Amino acid sequence: MNTYLLVKTLHIISSVLLVGTGFGSAFYLFFINRSKNIEAIATVTRLVVIADWSFTTPAVIIQPISGILLAHLAGWPLTSPWLLVSIALYLFAGCCWLPVVWLQIKMQRLAHSASVEQSALPALYWQYARYWKILGYPAFVAMLGVFYLMVNKPGLWG
Repeated sequence: MNTYLLVKTLHIISSVLLVGTGFGSAFYLFFINRSKNIEAIATVTRLVVIADWSFTTPAVIIQPISGILLAHLAGWPLTSPWLLVSIALYLFAGCCWLPVVWLQIKMQRLAHSASVEQSALPALYWQYARYWKILGYPAFVAMLGVFYLMVNKPGLWG
């Protein structure tokens, strides 16, 4: 296997981990919140935080490194329109994701405390959950755009 194919395989696997873990975590957290089951919410928020640190964070780091290396190996200038838009969408998703990580950690701590104390989740938890959703949707859509651009490499201008 040549270097390009090896890096491409790593890039694809890390993209699947990035988007798949993000979507899966969002799915479970969204629906467990609807259940209002504090013990279940405490468990799922803990697992979502673990998944972000274990899978999403490494993939977030691997993606730009492997992407830039792929562009170099394939001879695509980083100024190619589809690459520029992909990078912009990736950075936009990252700007949404960073506060989401912070929110998830805060939500996990609030849910854990409520579970231990056998009390209701505080209003702050639900405020964080709203912000989490508001930031999550555009980040996911941006990543779908990145996938489209990576697969199709359209001539956008010029």
